[in-house]
Formats: sequence, C-alpha cells, structure tokens
Amino acid sequence: MKELEKKLAALLNPTVKALGFQLWGCEIVGNRKRPTLRVFIDKDGGIVVEDCEVVSHQVSAVLDVEDPITGAYTLEVSSPGIDRRLFTVDQMLAYKGSVVKLRVIAAVDGKRNFSGFLVNVIDGKLLLEVDGVEQVIALSNIDKVRIVPELRGVR
Repeated sequence: MKELEKKLAALLNPTVKALGFQLWGCEIVGNRKRPTLRVFIDKDGGIVVEDCEVVSHQVSAVLDVEDPITGAYTLEVSSPGIDRRLFTVDQMLAYKGSVVKLRVIAAVDGKRNFSGFLVNVIDGKLLLEVDGVEQVIALSNIDKVRIVPELRGVR
C-alpha cells in the first residue's frame, strides 16, 4: 500500500498545490473491498471544512480521470490534525525535539511500538530518545509516525 500512497501523493500534489494548499500526505485504510483514501491538506492558518470540500471536488476529478485505485473506494479530505502523521523525512526533521509515537513493521528489540523524542533523521534512520536511551530505527521499517500533541493547561 505504501507505494500506492506515494504514487497518489505525486499524482494529487500539483492539483492541491494549485488550489493554494500543501498536500501533507495520503493514506489508504480499511478493507480491500472498499478502502478509504485519506488525503491530508494543510495551509498557514489551518484548514476549514470549506477547504476540504474544494480540494475533495478537484481531487475526485483527477482520480476519476487517472483511475489509480482499482474498484470502489471512499475519498476523505481533512486536516492533518494536532496528532498529525508524519509522511516524509522533511516533515520529521521539522518536528525534531517533539514527542512522537511510532509503529514499526518488524519488531526492534522485541517491540513494535515506540514513544519518545524525535532526535534526528540521518542516513535513512530515525533517532528516537526513549527513556533517556537513543533508539535507532530504519525509515524503511517504520509503518507510521505521529506527533503526540502537547496540551497545555489541560487537567
């Protein structure tokens, strides 16, 4: 699925950019019979429902013409949210020092889920500080990385 997600992002990026938005990423979730394509968009000042509607109409037209997904699917367009998933190395580098949660494809030291400070991304590896210990994880082994929102004043 990751290759299809990358192909979809490359296909949809020019359209989303032309509308004045940043394509944050694409993911396919759900079952194979009727998957959901999630397209995440962003812009300075944040995203409102009307932004998603505009992008949805244009992206839908591109998908109808190019037909990159076999069979029926559902299209969702939304903001990345405060617990945004990080799709690219540039996004990860922009969030250095933040707390992230990540899941790996193949277990590392017997674990599949990690939470810690994103230290850096170097030479195809993500450096994560977990409980004061640096954990090195190959980018090719990462399934998903999400920001852990920092909520201040919440009790």
